[in-house]
Amino acid sequence: MWETYFQPTSLAEALDLLQRYQASARVVAGGTDILVELQRGIKPTTTLVDITAVQELKYIRYEQGWLRIGALTTHNDILRSLDCQRYALPLVQACVEVGAPQIRSRATIAGNLITASPANDTITPLMALNAEVVLVSRAGERSVSLHDFYLGVRRTRLAADELLREIRIPALAANQRGLFLKLGLRQAQAIAVINLAFVLTFEQETISEARITLGCLAPTIVHARTVEAYLKGKRLEDDVCREAGSLALQDVSPIDDIRTTAEYRRATLSALVTQGLQRIASNQDIERWQHDPATRVALETAPPAAPQERQPLHESIETTINGVPYRLTSAHHKTLLNALREDAGLTGTKEGCAEGECGACTVWLNGQAVMSCLVPAPQAHQGTITTIEGLAQGEQLHPLQQAFIDQAAVQCGFCIPGMLMAGAKLLDEHPHPTMEQIQVALSGNICRCTGYRKILNAVLSAGGQA
Repeated sequence: MWETYFQPTSLAEALDLLQRYQASARVVAGGTDILVELQRGIKPTTTLVDITAVQELKYIRYEQGWLRIGALTTHNDILRSLDCQRYALPLVQACVEVGAPQIRSRATIAGNLITASPANDTITPLMALNAEVVLVSRAGERSVSLHDFYLGVRRTRLAADELLREIRIPALAANQRGLFLKLGLRQAQAIAVINLAFVLTFEQETISEARITLGCLAPTIVHARTVEAYLKGKRLEDDVCREAGSLALQDVSPIDDIRTTAEYRRATLSALVTQGLQRIASNQDIERWQHDPATRVALETAPPAAPQERQPLHESIETTINGVPYRLTSAHHKTLLNALREDAGLTGTKEGCAEGECGACTVWLNGQAVMSCLVPAPQAHQGTITTIEGLAQGEQLHPLQQAFIDQAAVQCGFCIPGMLMAGAKLLDEHPHPTMEQIQVALSGNICRCTGYRKILNAVLSAGGQA
């Protein structure tokens, strides 16, 4: 899919590469968008610049009323952050809706913004929060309001030699309340039919300012300007909430697409705006979220260990798989999934979709459960990988493998390697998981035989809960 792969270890080195290669190179971090695009032939490139070793780009800081989010910050980093929960709740609520746990542990907020789809879940709340992005190149640095960053569908103001270094968010004040809502065709792994975000400023119980942004209704995220103007000076009483929902229809001309019709979007939008305002009036979302945020970070409840200093990647990928050293000499241009199957000869990991939708290819990379179809193989250089072949200890099955046998959860078997790897990682982190935690942890894994009940029972049994 690509020919040349660079892994800079400093921001300066990354910027040098972007200045040198310009539009002929693409930046990769989590890879959850770019690898899908490359496999579909969208914006093909011969050169990738992998910035995952530039650790100065991975941070969340609260400073003087601003949240500052580095380019390598993942969705799970946001979910774990107490500062984000306190000062940017709509963004936190959006991050839990993105993909599956294996996606959220790798996908970056910056990458989600750069993809520039009006269906991306984090753009809508960040616009409502008045966020800005910091773009940097060898020529210098500039800040751009997120409202001005987008030029159309999948088009931004990011120049070919620039990197999105940081996202800056004015922290929500004590008199502000925010909320993110999403409607999808299923509860997990769903692209939004509509998403919307609210940030309301109050003087006692009266709204002094309203920002309401709407996604999936136009080529870019749009403001509900009529509703924003109507709410100013109002109290959030039921009749006001309902009228605001009706007025929202004046602010958009919804699109028809594969997910639904314009007519359905119009009817749903009105109800969602009303519901969102009613939820803000009740002011219970912060308390509800803070009860158990770890449940929503099911496959990574603690930050991964800081990576060791990496040696340059030259002619081969040197990695440890299931405790055995491997030297892969022809896998630079492959996904981790294909490298495992074709170069390491470990075929237990399956390809179901090659788009991060089914979870059949789940393995552990440096202790994280990942969709190996969305990981460039060079990111495993000097790393450790566990595949389904390494889950058992010799002849001793992993407790979850035994539970799958006891509960007759195997069925056709194609999805089972991914199910086992996701479930076993959950048990590593939560030895006695609840059903809710299991459902979240396996939400990125699809069973083509639709035998979910026995699979869930097997994880419960392995955790001593059944």
